[in-house]
Amino acid sequence: MNDTIAAISTPFGEGGIGIIRISGEDAFSIIEKVFRQPGKRRKMENRKLTYGNIIDPDTEKIIDEVLCVEMKAPGTYTAEDVAEIHCHGGMVPLRKTLELVLRLGARLADKGEFTQRAFLNGRLDLTQAEAVMDMIRAKADRSLDAAVYQLEGVLSNKIREIRAMLMDLLVELTVNIDYPDEDIEILTYEKTKKSIASIKEEIVKLLERSETGRIISEGLKVAIVGKPNVGKSSLMNHLLREARAIVTDIPGTTRDTIQENLSIQGIPLVLTDTAGIRETDDKIESIGIERSKESLMRADLVIFMMDSSTRTDKEDLEIIARIDPSRTIVVLNKTDLKSVVTDEEIQELLPGVEMIRISLARNTGVGQIEDSIVQRVYNGEVTQEDSLMVTNARHKSLLENACASVTSAGEMTEFGEPLEIIEEDVHEAYDILGEIIGESVTDDILNEVFSRFCLGK
Repeated sequence: MNDTIAAISTPFGEGGIGIIRISGEDAFSIIEKVFRQPGKRRKMENRKLTYGNIIDPDTEKIIDEVLCVEMKAPGTYTAEDVAEIHCHGGMVPLRKTLELVLRLGARLADKGEFTQRAFLNGRLDLTQAEAVMDMIRAKADRSLDAAVYQLEGVLSNKIREIRAMLMDLLVELTVNIDYPDEDIEILTYEKTKKSIASIKEEIVKLLERSETGRIISEGLKVAIVGKPNVGKSSLMNHLLREARAIVTDIPGTTRDTIQENLSIQGIPLVLTDTAGIRETDDKIESIGIERSKESLMRADLVIFMMDSSTRTDKEDLEIIARIDPSRTIVVLNKTDLKSVVTDEEIQELLPGVEMIRISLARNTGVGQIEDSIVQRVYNGEVTQEDSLMVTNARHKSLLENACASVTSAGEMTEFGEPLEIIEEDVHEAYDILGEIIGESVTDDILNEVFSRFCLGK
């Protein structure tokens, strides 16, 4: 924490601008040594970009023409003195400028070290720090919205609210443990039951939204499956709004899985077009079919495509045997032709499954598929405007552990176990929730969290 750190904070490669960030007590003195303004040097103003050159003080050689800014602590990203050098965006000027900064006393920053310092200096809590990386990695509008809300402290505030409820309960339990009275103890058990039920309800509400949050953060995994030549690749192209997959009348054209990322109404999707599942002696096609089956098993949502103009056959039935109706949409394509597949037949084979009839030839029905996907993501419980959402797997795991501790405390209360035992479970839940926001967390966890960041952030 006493070192002055530096790193390139923009992507490598050619670009208009490349930024080198420096943070620490020596940031300004390093800038003083390497930055020269034209003519008579003037003192730099806080937070104001200043034009000049980066010069090697040993040789007086100009390395790059830059804009430079100094930002005084504590009102900075890391809450330390921070300086930035805005170079031309090329590998050579950035590398040579960074080498000079390191030579003059800075240390190359570790991954996520700027954000880690922001956390350790109290500028951000741990959920807000993780939200920074979520913003960088956001795949769609809703992913970005969720990260912004988390950065603003929406989740942190809720966790603190639940911890305050747990602390009130701990105080009540501790008082009665230290100063027991038979009449008070009876009242304490009743009050404890109500408190634990309220706390558990709040935690469960967060967990109920965690699956939606995961999808919004990571993307909904959607697999398009079906026998050959039913329109899988055509559907993928329609959803992508581009000709990504090769489409022909020849069955077996798609011989491997094709994966693409897209956004539907702000929701990120990981869409996989699979090889048609059928019996074949073609070795290469067989490998693609096995991968199709694997994609089907891993998918959050399966779009099972059928040709409504042909009878259901053995190949269709083999796929039907592998899918779960609750996470499947049956898409009956080619409604521009005479349909021979009835709704009743599909419902008998896959009870309760959702069905959508489309015609890719006439470009009808694809919008219904998109609307259905969006509805499934939110499940009618979380609206698109809802800001309180758990999107992080670490947070979900800790919430599950806290819920287990609170549940145990509730059971102990029902059994009339000693207050000391109940207090242990309540305290454990309090500490676990503290790990989410970083108020009770080990160095190992911190290192693991920040190691996932990119260099320079």
